[in-house]
Amino acid sequence: MSHIEEWRSRTDENADPAEREAYIKKYYAEEKEAYDRILSAYPEKIEGTAAELSARLGFTESPIFAGFVEGVNPSLAAGVDLDALDDATPIRLDIDFDTLYWNMLEAKATWLSQLPSWDGVMDAGKREETVRRFRASKMAVSAKVGRNDPCPCGSGRKYKVCCGKS
Repeated sequence: MSHIEEWRSRTDENADPAEREAYIKKYYAEEKEAYDRILSAYPEKIEGTAAELSARLGFTESPIFAGFVEGVNPSLAAGVDLDALDDATPIRLDIDFDTLYWNMLEAKATWLSQLPSWDGVMDAGKREETVRRFRASKMAVSAKVGRNDPCPCGSGRKYKVCCGKS
C-alpha cells in the first residue's frame, strides 16, 4: 500500500472512529509544526526526497507526510504526483504563499493561518486584505431587482412602474 493510500484509509470515514480521531489529532500537531518550520525558513526553498523532507519538517510517519503533501499540493507551483509518492520521491515545496494562506482560510485552519511565523512571509496588512477578499468571495449576492430600484432596462424609471408591471 502506498503512503497516500495508507493516509486515506486511516482517515477514511469508515475507519475506527477513535483511531481515526487520534490519527488526525496527531496529524494536526505535526502539520502545525511543519508549517511553522516552513514559514520560519522563508524565503529558503524546501526541497529533498520525501523521506528527507518528512524528517526535516518533523513528521513521524510517511503516511502523515503524504497527507501533508496532499494538503499543500494546491499551493505548489508544480504539484506532486501523490500516487507515485514514496520515500525516494524528489520534492520541491515551491509554495505560492498567497495561495497557501487563502487555502488555509478555505479549510478554516485557524491554527495555521494565525501562526506568528506568517509575519516573516506576509505583513499583517496583506493578510487582513486577503481575509477581506476571502470573506467577500463567500458572501451570497442576489441579482434580484427590488421594486423601487432603477429598472435594469436603462429607462431611468423605477422597476415597479417599468418592466416590473405584471
